[in-house]
Amino acid sequence: MTHMHKASALTLSFLLAGLAALAPFTIDTYLPAFHTLAQDFHTDNLAIQQSLTAYLLPYALMTLWHGAISDAIGRLRTIYIGLGIFTLASIGCAFATNVETLWFFRVIQGLSAGAGNVVARAMVRDLFEGVMAQRVMAQLQMMFGLAPAIAPIMGGWLLGIHWQAIFVFLALYAGLAMLCVQRWLPETMPPEKRRPLSARAVWQGYAQVFGDREYLKLVVAVGANFAGFFVYVLAAPVFLVEHLGLGPQQFGWMFIPTVCGMMLGSYLARHSAGRYSAHRIIRLGYGWMAMAAILNLLVCWLLPPQPLWNIAPIVLYNIGSALVLPNLSIAALDRMPKLRGTASSGQAFMQMVLATVSAGLLIPLLWHHPAGLALGMAGYLLLGFLATRASLVWQPIKPASQDK
Repeated sequence: MTHMHKASALTLSFLLAGLAALAPFTIDTYLPAFHTLAQDFHTDNLAIQQSLTAYLLPYALMTLWHGAISDAIGRLRTIYIGLGIFTLASIGCAFATNVETLWFFRVIQGLSAGAGNVVARAMVRDLFEGVMAQRVMAQLQMMFGLAPAIAPIMGGWLLGIHWQAIFVFLALYAGLAMLCVQRWLPETMPPEKRRPLSARAVWQGYAQVFGDREYLKLVVAVGANFAGFFVYVLAAPVFLVEHLGLGPQQFGWMFIPTVCGMMLGSYLARHSAGRYSAHRIIRLGYGWMAMAAILNLLVCWLLPPQPLWNIAPIVLYNIGSALVLPNLSIAALDRMPKLRGTASSGQAFMQMVLATVSAGLLIPLLWHHPAGLALGMAGYLLLGFLATRASLVWQPIKPASQDK
């Protein structure tokens, strides 16, 4: 472990986790305010829903660039620029007077919010080695998973003040993060190790990564499994308020148990690693997710909407999704041993692309009835299963990594 002169390992791990959590906070904190925003801007839920698309698409595109930028100008400068722009954009959202202005500043948020997340993950490997690196990365993953549970609850509380307070909170979050970075986080990309920013080199790296068909199958599977749950995250303002009759301060009824399901699946994945083969874990996970998706469809078709039985299948789905994620993700990264940073960004990019497609196209078509959202989950699960079924990880023999 290196660069430990400014803070302890525990402080650094929490700070990096806080940077990684900014992106999900930006998605989920304002979900309880959708109806209020629609009323204040004299528009409908669909127009406010498109503010999610306005955030997610630029976020996905910039995911491909933040790492390369930090390699060229340094980790800390990239974080400072990203957080500074994000702070100003959040203030712009707070003072928006119409939905078009909200869209514009959400785009700016999307372009800047990923810097902390992407660079934080790169800094884990810069700062830590071996078991400590695994523990810190697990800390980041846990914070990244907890944020969707905490953010809507905080958003509901802040909505009690005013919807503007939500975006002021995001600005303060980013501002505080900048102060903490300045105080405790060391620069881990010294000038002598920096590489010139080359669009051609970045493009060639991604062309090589996405040109590998096995890698492409795996990242599509990871993204589709994630999107099966994210359908409900993006549709939460309609699903929870209009269909299940919950209030803006009750979003935790869905987000807390679903994140607990995700954490349970992650625990089972760690517990089963080394005890069972990857293909057995993956097959078990998909069987579990299929059971949850079928149960979800039956509940939506046969029973009237009710929080307990409409949310329970989503929790069960997340257990299976988190169970298969590590094996699929590691298999994808192992396809590119010399380009793992690029491969990691490509995986995050695929997740965000599918989330953007959901936000902009699918959710407005599906959210009119709980059964529509259940079909969305089942459709993404089928896509993930077909991609995994066609890959080498489905087979009993573990695929060898490909040296690129």
